[in-house]
Amino acid sequence: MDLIVFEDEHLLVVNKPAGWNTHAPAPFAGEGLYEWLKNRHLRWSGLSILHRLDKETSGLMVFGKTAEANRSLSRQFDERRVEKKYILLTDRKPAFRELAARSTLVRAGAKYLSRPAQGDAPLAETVFTMAHGVIEAVPWTGRTHQIRVHAAEHGFPILGDVLYGGASASRLCLHSAELRFAHPVGGRPLSFSVPADFTRDTRLALRAAIIDTSLTDAFRVVHGAADGWPGLYFDRLGEDLLAQSAAALTAQQRQHIERLGARTVYHQLLQRQGRQPPQWLWGAPATNEILVRENGLRFELRLDEGGSIGLFLDQRENRRRLQERHIAPGFELPPAPEVLNGFAYTCGFSVAAAAGGGHVTSLDLSKKYLEWGRRNFVLNGLEPYGHDFIFGDAFAWFRRLVKKKRLFDVVVLDPPTFSRSRESGVFQAEKDYGALVSAALPLLKRGGTLLASTNAAGFAPEDFLEAVTGAIRQAGRAVTRQHYAPQPPDFPVERTEPAHLKTVWLYVD
Repeated sequence: MDLIVFEDEHLLVVNKPAGWNTHAPAPFAGEGLYEWLKNRHLRWSGLSILHRLDKETSGLMVFGKTAEANRSLSRQFDERRVEKKYILLTDRKPAFRELAARSTLVRAGAKYLSRPAQGDAPLAETVFTMAHGVIEAVPWTGRTHQIRVHAAEHGFPILGDVLYGGASASRLCLHSAELRFAHPVGGRPLSFSVPADFTRDTRLALRAAIIDTSLTDAFRVVHGAADGWPGLYFDRLGEDLLAQSAAALTAQQRQHIERLGARTVYHQLLQRQGRQPPQWLWGAPATNEILVRENGLRFELRLDEGGSIGLFLDQRENRRRLQERHIAPGFELPPAPEVLNGFAYTCGFSVAAAAGGGHVTSLDLSKKYLEWGRRNFVLNGLEPYGHDFIFGDAFAWFRRLVKKKRLFDVVVLDPPTFSRSRESGVFQAEKDYGALVSAALPLLKRGGTLLASTNAAGFAPEDFLEAVTGAIRQAGRAVTRQHYAPQPPDFPVERTEPAHLKTVWLYVD
């Protein structure tokens, strides 16, 4: 599925996948389509929302990129000169060829009720037409849930729309299929159409929309309850697949893996004590090493090194930000930055920073992981000897680097949730993150960037942010810019599957 349908200097037209919010529903929820686009590229930093689609509705949307486009398109929407056509499925047999629905919508909890039009109450107007065995809907107004409410009210609730009495289905079968309007500069007519595909797995469609597999072939395919599989996680690793769960896979889960297709399938048990090394299940002969691509970079994964395979896939977008030196609109990193990666592990952040032109100091408590990190540098044509690799305790080395008067443009703090060292004792993210920030701040230049991250599931985002910003205030320094970065969309955030990864980027004066 191609996400981008059309783009010029004024407009961006996209084909939104089902299952993705138009915009983030809450401050610490996953990014909606709008935030994902706006924060991703400089050319999209001025995007404006002009209309919305429900989370479970797929299809065409237009965003404005300039003030001129926003004014023109907003006026066209207000004057009903934007033509929208939706396709929907129902399991009922409508007895009409054309039907005009006109009412007032009233919110009642999570849904809306249709009431007769009266007085000055805002109207919702939809025209339905039977065409080629499906129902076409043309909304003349843009009220929330309008098409869904009118379809249910007139006896043909949309397939998959259980909120409004529709039969159960794998998705809400409503698709924005056609969009017509006048170009905001010059006025030439524009027309876009994208066919509906209600049979495609919405989880795979979402991944296909956001991931360019020519650049990235390591990502999450199924994320637990958020994707309808509580306790089950699938990661695509190049041509291979890694399944993770707390128990042996069921027959139904195995069938789903087979449908996804993979050269080799591995399974990793998730236990309270941690993760066991992945075990071969079926497919091509098992290998201990897998090479994957991420944002055009190459990384070596190892399946025989305990519970961690060498790359945390949920940090993919943060590594891209570091590589491209673009964090969010108005938040850029300097060319050739000096970067300190305080908990380097296998140097994923370090490789990204070096690929972006930075000079990197990688610090870790494990010689084995640092050597692994050097191999990742070599895989990408980056000379390890042009960078620094330091073995030892982070707190102790922060003190030594302060004495050496080292200063960095960027400091990356992505510590393990729990660790123990001889020099500093026990570190627990929920208790000690503030102390970690305090120890690292003297190494950050004035106006430098701090990347603070944690995957401690029990560490609430509000408490995490207070730990970070509180330590900065206590040091007598100020945050001049802040960008909270949630998990990427292939790790969707739902009430049934709360976010585990919390990340904040800060300019610190």
